[in-house]
Amino acid sequence: MLKTPLTQIWGLRHPILNAPMTPAAGGSLARAVSDAGGLGMIGVNETWTETDIELHSRIARAEDPSRKFGIGFFGWAIERQPSLLDAAIEQCPFLISISFVDPAAYVAKVHANGILLATQVQSRVDAELALRAGVDVLIAQGTEAGGHTGDVSTLLILQIVLGLTDKPVLAAGGVATPAGLAAVLAAGAAGAWVGTPFLLAVEAEVSDAARARISAADETQTILTGLFDRVQSMPWPKRFRGRALRNEFTARFAERETEALPDAGALEEFREAKRVGNFDIANIYAGQSAGLVSGIVSAAQIVRGLSEGAERLLRRRAGELL
Repeated sequence: MLKTPLTQIWGLRHPILNAPMTPAAGGSLARAVSDAGGLGMIGVNETWTETDIELHSRIARAEDPSRKFGIGFFGWAIERQPSLLDAAIEQCPFLISISFVDPAAYVAKVHANGILLATQVQSRVDAELALRAGVDVLIAQGTEAGGHTGDVSTLLILQIVLGLTDKPVLAAGGVATPAGLAAVLAAGAAGAWVGTPFLLAVEAEVSDAARARISAADETQTILTGLFDRVQSMPWPKRFRGRALRNEFTARFAERETEALPDAGALEEFREAKRVGNFDIANIYAGQSAGLVSGIVSAAQIVRGLSEGAERLLRRRAGELL
C-alpha cells in the first residue's frame, strides 16, 4: 500500500482524487471513486442551485454517513452565489475545494464546520497566497491539465509548491498512468488530482460522442484558449484559459477570439452545437493526457490501476536505484 498523508492520515486506500470537473463529476462519479478507495469529488456547475448540491451529495453518500467525499467550486461562482457554499457545508463533506480566487474569505467558515479546504494553484504567487490564507491542501496544477489552468508545467509548479510548505500537496495535470502517479509521488506529492482519465469513467456525466472524441485524441490535439469562455460570456479571470480539444471552431477563431464575439452567426452556431452535442463546434475540455487514455472503463479500474501500478513501479525502481 502506498504511504502518503492521504492514506495514513485521511484514511484513503489510494492517494487519488478525481478533479471536480463540471458537469462530468457528479455524485455518481464521486461515489465510485470513494468506493474504490480514493476521494471522490463533486464539481459544482455554475448553473447549479442549492438543491443540486444536496442531490449530488446524497448520491455520493448513498445512505452511508461514513463515506468520504468532497465538493469543488470555481471561486467566482461562490462570489456570485454565496449560498452555494453554505449548501455544500450543510452536506458535511470531508473536503471542499475553492479555486481560481483568493481563498482567504472562505477558510474560517469551512474550518468552523470541521471541513478541510483545498485550492488549486498555478504559480508561486498563488501558492503563497493560499498558504497565507490557511488552506489545508494545495493542488499544484500544471498547464497540461484539462479545463481552466495556468501556463506553468506540472513538474515545475509541483517543485515550487513542495518547496514552500509541509502541508499535503497534490499534483494535477498529465497524471494518467501508473508512471505519472509514481513520478509525482517520488517528487514528494501526497497524491494526484486526476481529471481527463475520469472523463472516460462509466460513472462520469459525459456523452458517448464526447467520450469518442477524447479517446481518439492524441497529446497534440488540445489547445489552451479563452475562446469558449468568451462566446459563452463566462466570467473566468483572463489569466485562466481553458484547455480543450481542438476542433473546427478553434481552427476558425482561436487566434482571433474577439472576432467571434460580434459575429451573431458564430454565436448562434455555437449555442446550437452545445445543445445538440456537435463537437466540431462545441467544446470538450480535456488535458494533454487525452493521448494516454482510450475506451470506457469504471472509476474503480482507474483508481486501482493508477495506484497499484504506481506502487509496483516505485518498489521496482527503489531496488534499481538504491
